[in-house]
Amino acid sequence: MRADSILFPTEAGLYCPDGGFHIDPLKPVARALITHGHSDHARFGHGAVMATAETLEIMRLRMGEGFAGTTQVAAGNMRIGGVSVGFHPAGHVLGSSQISVEVGGCRIVVSGDYARQPNPTCAAFQPVPCDVFVTEATFGLPVFRFPDPAGQVQKLLASMAEFPDRPHLVGAYALGKAQHVIALLREAGYDAPIAVHGALKTLCEYYVSRGVNLGALVPASVDEVAAQLVIAPPPAFASPWVQRFRDPVLAFASGWMAVRARARQRGVELPLIISDHVDWPALTATLTELAPGEVWVTHGTEDGVIRWCELQQIPARPLRLVGYEDEAE
Repeated sequence: MRADSILFPTEAGLYCPDGGFHIDPLKPVARALITHGHSDHARFGHGAVMATAETLEIMRLRMGEGFAGTTQVAAGNMRIGGVSVGFHPAGHVLGSSQISVEVGGCRIVVSGDYARQPNPTCAAFQPVPCDVFVTEATFGLPVFRFPDPAGQVQKLLASMAEFPDRPHLVGAYALGKAQHVIALLREAGYDAPIAVHGALKTLCEYYVSRGVNLGALVPASVDEVAAQLVIAPPPAFASPWVQRFRDPVLAFASGWMAVRARARQRGVELPLIISDHVDWPALTATLTELAPGEVWVTHGTEDGVIRWCELQQIPARPLRLVGYEDEAE
């Protein structure tokens, strides 16, 4: 069976007619399989949603009890209509999965967003043999080569030691990145209280309930924050909230901090290159390891990945799905 008859792009997103479901649909559909809880993949209003238990809970926390008509926890290999479906760890955020779809001996793996660097807050990426691998291309250019995140945390700690009287404000997205940065700090031996913006409280509490060590967290909502280190979502830096801090060191944790112009545009004094996506070496190494018969590329710099595949004599094509952004960064 041809892969492009098993799964193909529609206006609503990737659709599997044999199973009657979409994967990470861009608009409300009757049945959706969701790779992870970021809002560019997990949206409100589907008739039925299947995802990991963690992703379903994250969707509930972010969107409310009525985010979907019905929900079902993904567990092991399942049959949906004439389709065999599996959820496999993606290494991106808590609960994130790749979704495998198999019909007539042809297996397609939709990776969603994925990462290969160790992350103390979620299960590691699981390579799944497949005929077609659908890869993201968020950082799909050779210029993106991320350093060891532990070294970036040491850079932050060194700045805090050099400027002990200046509060360090770290911008990090609310789901995944904030918890990742905090967990890395704890692994590095930093055990002082860390202040978190109110927008991070609920998700941090959920991560802790799932066994992720975030240590002592205090609210950053009072007028005087005692902690030297404060984690906040990016929108907070454009609000009056940031004005309560005197002479802060502004930092931002993202793979995009590898681009100096982005750091300058944000007024970032201390860029921290910490990503929850694959960089170029990890992306190409993953494709080499899996050796799929075909690669489909989506949401990112598709052309760079397709050109690399051409040079490796791997058939590849862009999906040209519109609507996936980079909330996870």
